[in-house]
Amino acid sequence: MDIILASQSPRRQELLTRMGLTFTVRPAGIEETVDPGLTPQEVVMSLSRQKAGAVAESHPDALVIAADTIVVLDGKILGKPHSVEEAKEMLAALSGRQHHVCTGFTLRRGERVETGCEESEVWFRDLTGAEIDAYIATGEPMDKAGSYGIQGYGALLVKGIHGDYFNVMGLPVCRLGLALKDFGVSCL
Repeated sequence: MDIILASQSPRRQELLTRMGLTFTVRPAGIEETVDPGLTPQEVVMSLSRQKAGAVAESHPDALVIAADTIVVLDGKILGKPHSVEEAKEMLAALSGRQHHVCTGFTLRRGERVETGCEESEVWFRDLTGAEIDAYIATGEPMDKAGSYGIQGYGALLVKGIHGDYFNVMGLPVCRLGLALKDFGVSCL
């Protein structure tokens, strides 16, 4: 069975490779639209379904894997920063605080669609303005939800995590492995 990852994320590609999967990459390339009345969990599940659906249209026999990850602080979604200033604001807001990382994922093959959401709690240590500036200078925050990547220099900001570490990277590996098994794909 052909497996397609509907994402350009190098982190998701790395995690699927670590899971032992052989797959091709076909980014969905969709305009992400969501109902503003949705909860953060519903937002990521809706976006992952949209991405999987867009790719499945041209690959109906393949198993499509799609995901979307957001950071949530005080009920507010923190997406990818659009500027250095926005990254500074996000990191300052996260400093010394707990937040949630939600990843919605969808598996689709033909008309069969399975969608789920995983949520992890993350605690940042207190950050100084100089530390925030130094982290932003690495360039790492600019393409990541919440302006940080736990798998890189961002690990230096995180003092604790409750939940799936890989979910914070962008793909809940354990839950995804179980969902793949239901589609007849064994990772073990």
